[in-house]
Amino acid sequence: MVPNGATGAGRSGGVSLVDDASLIERAALKEWAVLVDAMARGEIIAMIRKGGVREQRAGFSVRHDRFLLYPTFFHEKANELAPRFASQLDASHARQPAEDTIRIEYVADVLGVWEISSLESLRAIETAYGLAWSAVESRFHYKDRPGVQVVAVRVSRLAAPVTVPETRRYLGCVSWVALDDGIDVSNATPVLDDASLLMRVTALRNALG
Repeated sequence: MVPNGATGAGRSGGVSLVDDASLIERAALKEWAVLVDAMARGEIIAMIRKGGVREQRAGFSVRHDRFLLYPTFFHEKANELAPRFASQLDASHARQPAEDTIRIEYVADVLGVWEISSLESLRAIETAYGLAWSAVESRFHYKDRPGVQVVAVRVSRLAAPVTVPETRRYLGCVSWVALDDGIDVSNATPVLDDASLLMRVTALRNALG
């Protein structure tokens, strides 16, 4: 399933006044910083999502075709990362911005969303996401509500990083945040070329249906 209006085109920029509202993005999705870094290197193209504590009644949903990646260090655990990324946790933390700020460097366009009700189907796509299998199992069975969503994205690098204050409203175990100020996403550069991305998304579709 590809949400209406989803495209593979990346965009970019910084906080600014832009006449075209479609080039400004305020929606941001929280993801562990070490996994944002992995997506930025083109090593993974998918996220496995269940939802934050505040979202458990309704569950996680993909609310936007495009969103900023909000790197978070909250609840990051080396033993929940795929072994190939656990060793990168320290390097990711070394890049952590000043206290009470967020560094926004990437925008993501949604390419596909799959509702997964079979845990074993996630085995076939382990190279596409960054979690350890034990973490996948834990998320799948969380709250005795089996299932997760797999979200495939095209990640693009902003022309320049944007540092914004991390206000109290953004804090807590929640997936989606609407930033107070929009960020210009008009000239971002995709981290993967079209052919490489198509091959990997096609592999996801073949595995997940």
